[in-house]
Amino acid sequence: MVLLLSVLLVALALAFFSAPLWAWFVALGVLLLGTGASLVWWIISAVLAVVFLHKETRTKLITQNLFNFIKKNGLLPKISDTEKTALRAGDVWVEGDLFSGKPDFKKIFANPYPTLSDEEQAFIDNEVNVVCAMTSDWEVFEKRDLPKEVWKYLKEKKFLGMIIPKEHGGLGFSAYGHSCVIEKLASHSQVLAITVMVPNSLGPAELLLHYGLDTQKKHYLPRLADGRDIPCFALTEPEAGSDAGSIQSEGVLFKDEEGETKIRLNFEKRYITLSSIATVIGLAFVLKDPENILGKGKEWGITCALVDAKSKGVDQSKRHDPLNVPFVNAPLLGKNVIIGIDDVIGGESGLGNGWQMLMESLAVGRGISLPSTSTGGSKLATYVASTYSVVRYQFGLSIAKFEGIAEVLGRLGASTYMLDAAKTFTLGAINDGKKPAVANAIMKYESTEMFRKNVMDAMDIQGGAAISRGPRNLLAHAYFGAPVAITVEGANIMTRTLIMFGQGLIRCHPYAYAEIEALEEGHVQLFDDLLFTHIGHIISNKARACVLGITRGYAHTTVSQGKARRYEQKLAWASAKFAFLSDVALGLLGGTLKRRESVSGRFGDILAQMYFITAALKRFEVDGRLKSDEVFLEVAVEDAFSKIDTAFKGILENLAGGVLGVPFKILCFCTRLNPMGKTMKDKNLHAIAKTLSEDDVVRERVCGNIYMGERPTQLLEATHAMQSIKEILSKEKKGEKLTTKEVRELKSARALQKEIITVDSFKHSDYFRKPTTVRKSTKKA
Repeated sequence: MVLLLSVLLVALALAFFSAPLWAWFVALGVLLLGTGASLVWWIISAVLAVVFLHKETRTKLITQNLFNFIKKNGLLPKISDTEKTALRAGDVWVEGDLFSGKPDFKKIFANPYPTLSDEEQAFIDNEVNVVCAMTSDWEVFEKRDLPKEVWKYLKEKKFLGMIIPKEHGGLGFSAYGHSCVIEKLASHSQVLAITVMVPNSLGPAELLLHYGLDTQKKHYLPRLADGRDIPCFALTEPEAGSDAGSIQSEGVLFKDEEGETKIRLNFEKRYITLSSIATVIGLAFVLKDPENILGKGKEWGITCALVDAKSKGVDQSKRHDPLNVPFVNAPLLGKNVIIGIDDVIGGESGLGNGWQMLMESLAVGRGISLPSTSTGGSKLATYVASTYSVVRYQFGLSIAKFEGIAEVLGRLGASTYMLDAAKTFTLGAINDGKKPAVANAIMKYESTEMFRKNVMDAMDIQGGAAISRGPRNLLAHAYFGAPVAITVEGANIMTRTLIMFGQGLIRCHPYAYAEIEALEEGHVQLFDDLLFTHIGHIISNKARACVLGITRGYAHTTVSQGKARRYEQKLAWASAKFAFLSDVALGLLGGTLKRRESVSGRFGDILAQMYFITAALKRFEVDGRLKSDEVFLEVAVEDAFSKIDTAFKGILENLAGGVLGVPFKILCFCTRLNPMGKTMKDKNLHAIAKTLSEDDVVRERVCGNIYMGERPTQLLEATHAMQSIKEILSKEKKGEKLTTKEVRELKSARALQKEIITVDSFKHSDYFRKPTTVRKSTKKA
C-alpha cells in the first residue's frame, strides 16, 4: 500500500511539473531497482523506452498508424477555407493562457490598463457633454430622428471620425478614448450612441485604414471624418445572417462599351445601420468572372467595395423599425449597379479578399462598440437604481432599506463593477495593437447579456416609474434597445455556441490547430512532435486539476495580494480543469465537437467567466486594492465561480453520464463534490447596496463617465436632500415638534422627492396623436 501510494505521488509530481518523457523512464528505473523487479520487467521497460524515446522508432510504430487512423476516420474537426480565415483573424491574447491550464498571471497582470489622454478627456468633458445637452432622448423617439443641429454638431466636431488618424482629418483617438465617448453617449441616448458608434466600427473607414489604396484613403477618409460623407456597411442578407459566408449578393466582371473592366452588382441587404441616409456604401458581395476576363478563374469569393449611394440602381427608399428605437436602420437594394475595380477596397489586390478583411475587422470591433454601449447603459441603470431607492419611500422607509431591494441593487453594482473592468482590460490590449478575437467575442456576448439583466434589475427597483414612458423615464428606451445589442455583430446564441469555445478551442489551444494543419499537410514528423507534447500537456493538466482540486487551489503560488490572492488560486484551478476537460471533449467527440453546441456553449461560459474574473482582479490591483471595493470584487467573482460550477456540472453530465461517468466525475472533482464558488452572503449584497446608496465617491467610481443631465442631477440632489432630513423624519414620525428651519428643510426635500417619484402622463389629445407629433407631458403623477 505504501509502495502504491509512493508511485502515485511520484507520478503526480512528475505530471504536475510537466517533467519530460525521459524523466518518467528514469523514475521507472528507480522504482524497478528499488523493488528488485525481475528481468522480464526490465526488458519490458527497456523496449518501451526505446519505442517512446527514439523518435524514428516511435513515429514508425505508433504515430504513422495513428496518423492514418485519424485521417481515415475524421477524428479531428475539418476546417473549411472560410473557417481558416476566421481562425487566423486576430491574435491569441490572455485567452491562450486560460486555455493552457497553467496561466502565467505575472504576464497577464502586466498587460496595460488604459487611461484617457488629456485631449480625449477634454473632448468627453466638453464636446460630448454639449451634444448630450443638445439631445432630448424623449424627443428623438417622438420625432424618430436626431435634431438637425445635433447632426450638424456631430459632423463639425468629427464624432464620426474618431478612429480616423489626424493626418486624414480625423480625431485619431485611441480605442479606449473612442470607447469612453460611446459609453457616455449611451448613458444619455442609445440612438445618439449608435449613430456615432457605427461609422467608427466595422465599415468603410476601418477597412480603408487597413486595406485601402492611398488614393482611396486620400479621397474618402477626410470626407468621412467631417461628415461630408455618411457611411454604412452592408453585410447581412436574408440568407446570410450569422453565416456571413453564404452571401448571395453578386458582382460580375464585364467589359463595358469602351473596353474597360467593370463590375455589375446585384444585392439585397437588410438590417443595415445608416443605410437609408448613407452617401457611401461599403458592400460585401461574391465576385465572379464568368468570362475569365482577369485570367485568374471564374470564382473570386467575397469582395468588399465602396459604392456611391447616388449610383443608378441603388434603392435606399425603405426603413426598418427595430423595436421602435429610431436609429437609422434599413434594407438596401441594388439592381445592375455598375462600379469600377478601383472602387474595390484595395483595388485589384482586394478582389476576393473581403472575407479576410471582414474577419480581421470584426475581431476588433466586437471588443469596442457594444461593450461600450452596454457598460454605459449598465452604469446608468446602477446610478438610477441606487439614487431612486434612497428617494422612494414606502411604509415610512426608504426602499433602499428593504432587503429585497438591497439584494437586487447589490448584484447590480457588482455586475457593473466587473463589466467595466472587463471592458477596460480588453481595450488595453486593443490600444496596445492586439486583436484578441476570442476575448472580443466574449466581450460582445457577456456585455450585452449583462446589460440586459442590469437594466431589468434597475427597472424592477423603480417599478411603475420604469415602465411609464415619458421625458422623466431614463431606463425604458435603454430597455427597448437591449435586444438589438443581443442580435447584432454576431447573434449571442451563435457567439456563445460557435465562436467563444468552438473557434477558441482551435485558435487558442496550444496544439490543436497545429495538429490539424500537420494532418492536412501530411507532415507525420511534425504531427509526432505535437502529439506527444500534447499528451504530456493533457497529463500535466490532469495532475494540476487533481492537485488544485484537492487543495482547493491553495497549491498555486500567486502574484496577487490581499483579497485577490484567494481568487487567483481558484482561477488557476478552474483553468487547469477547463484545459483538461477541453482535451477530453476533443478526444471523445473529435470532429463532431463543433456540432455539439450545448456542450460547446458551456465551455464558452467557463472561458468567459474566467476572463471576467481575470479582468476584475486586474482592476482591483490597478485601483489600489481599495477596501471599499473588496465587497464588489467578492460578490462579482464568487458569482462568476458559481456560474463556472454550473457549467462544469453540465459538461460532466453530458460527456460522461450514467454509472460509467461516476469515476470520471470523481477524478475530475465534480463541482457537486468540490465546488469553486460559494453561496452568496446576503450581508455582502446589502453592503454594496448601502455603499451605492450613501457613498457618493464609490457610486461615482462605479458609475463614472455617465452624462449628468437634468434628470440624473435631480436624482442626486433629491438623494442628498432625503439623506439630510433623516433625523427630521424620525422626529416627525415620533410626533415631536419641528423647528421652523426643520419644517423648511422637510418641505424642500419633499418637493425634490415628489419631482423624482412623479411619473409622466398625457392628455388624450396628445396620447392619441400621429407618430411624429411630440407628446406633451402634463407632469402629473
